[in-house]
Amino acid sequence: MRRIFGYLKPYRLRMALGLAIKFTGTIVELAIPWILSYMIDHVIPLRDAGRIYLWGGVMFLCAVVALLFNITANRMASLVSRNATEQIRNDLFGRVLYLSNRQIDGFTLPSLISRLTTDTYNVHQMLGMMQRLGVRAPIMFLGGILITLTLDPVLTLVMLAVMPVIVGILYFVSRIGVPMFTSLQHKIDQYVRVVREDVSGIRIIKALSKEDYERNKFCAQNRDAAAQEEKAGMVMSLLSPGVNMCLNTGTVLVILAGAVRVNKGLVQPGVLIAFLSYVTLILNAIIFVSRMLSVYSRASASARRITQVLDSPMDLEPVALEEAVRLWPENGSKSADRPGGEASPYIEFDHVTFSYHKKEPNLRDVSFAVGRGETLGILGATGSGKSTVIQLLQRFYDVDDGAVRIGGRDVRTYPAGELHRLFGVVFQNDFITRDTIRENIRFGRELTEEQIREAAACAQAEPFIREKAEGFDTVVAVKGADLSGGQKQRLLISRALAAHPSILILDDSMSALDYRTDAALRGQLREHFSDTTSVIVAQRISSVLHADRILVLEEGGVAGYGTHEELMQSCEIYQDIWQIQTGVTKGQEVM
Repeated sequence: MRRIFGYLKPYRLRMALGLAIKFTGTIVELAIPWILSYMIDHVIPLRDAGRIYLWGGVMFLCAVVALLFNITANRMASLVSRNATEQIRNDLFGRVLYLSNRQIDGFTLPSLISRLTTDTYNVHQMLGMMQRLGVRAPIMFLGGILITLTLDPVLTLVMLAVMPVIVGILYFVSRIGVPMFTSLQHKIDQYVRVVREDVSGIRIIKALSKEDYERNKFCAQNRDAAAQEEKAGMVMSLLSPGVNMCLNTGTVLVILAGAVRVNKGLVQPGVLIAFLSYVTLILNAIIFVSRMLSVYSRASASARRITQVLDSPMDLEPVALEEAVRLWPENGSKSADRPGGEASPYIEFDHVTFSYHKKEPNLRDVSFAVGRGETLGILGATGSGKSTVIQLLQRFYDVDDGAVRIGGRDVRTYPAGELHRLFGVVFQNDFITRDTIRENIRFGRELTEEQIREAAACAQAEPFIREKAEGFDTVVAVKGADLSGGQKQRLLISRALAAHPSILILDDSMSALDYRTDAALRGQLREHFSDTTSVIVAQRISSVLHADRILVLEEGGVAGYGTHEELMQSCEIYQDIWQIQTGVTKGQEVM
């Protein structure tokens, strides 16, 4: 929670002013019962209408001042909590963007979503309530007790007799409630995960008529979250009745003791009336504290989850070249300064082994090299490690053993921005935003109109864009729902080509293109991007047939590497893929 309170520092002066206004308003409010007591015992018996009106006007003025000051202070508190929460959300979202893939896997996407939404909302509620009631409740409580002590110490002690029981209830509830709310947030994470999956796959759900199945799965997660919330609510529900019972008991005892003391002439009627008013204020202060405790319990669990993300260490930081040579000596002879020009491999995997969960390796001893301007095709069954190669190349994860180099330089020595600017990438499950076609291609980069149009033409996207009524200004639906599969892939390839990258990665991103468009695209890449090194992950052998090198993966290992002709002679798996997809056996092949 200390980290969250740190976001209030820029608003210290505003908070101080707001708290001063709240303090003044509360003090003025505390004066009203005393004025009433004074009027009953000392002004009304004089039967002086002028003095009665005067003190009545003072009471009315105090009520107006207390009202205006409390409203002003509450508005200032809301403004501070809103601005602080806005900054928390911005910092949290910014930190999420820079989390490594391994860290995202650890937190999980549904959990990060709920931390950005539900948890920040809980913190917002707490920050606002702490400012509104954090001053008012203590002042009402302590101020009320001090004034009642001046009015009648005996009645004050009677009222305070129930306080130890109230403190015990507050401690018990807070001790149990905070862990339960932490568990509740984990249940909400699971709830968000199901919602996210179902919304993303709504078309498949409808196509397979699995609405009832998914609804039952959702209901199960919803039931778990509701059950956990019910448990936490039951614990917190003990707070209000328990405190109210103690407060009501205290009030009854005060009334009984007060009646006895009035009857004996030890207390004046006006003092008893004022005392009961102060008892009401003190009881309201305790109720406010119990409400704050409930909100704080929930916010404390949320703040802990937010801080976990904000304080997560920066992962995959670049390693200095000298340090890289010390840690991985094989980089010494393959640094970025090594001569060799085009003869040197531009992309190189050097005996790479990697595992996502550090159990079974997802890649085992993978080695290959691709020269600048060459094309590498990657083939393999689902789960063979094709996408893992792509992720390691961009250093979304660090290898467990071996090295990945670009331009003779270990990717671990590149700053993230410098490394990622080398790439133009289209992933399997890439996304399209609800924006114009132009902005989807530009994607926040400083690109000219000419670059955007040239990229669209090269990616074979220009024909369908031209058919749109507003051309490049056409707004596409979320995730490109109003585009066909081929149109989406061509739009995404346009985005990847627009900045003329040094390395182009197409991760199974041409599967929806017809053969003519596929061939035209490959022709444009050869003509206009001859200096770009291309890595094409594909299921169709025709998409990589003319690649300079083809890497065949099987269960995380290299099953074959070479040209098409070489693989047709040496790689049985490649021969099987060729025969299955073309119907032509090795002996029948005509090149």
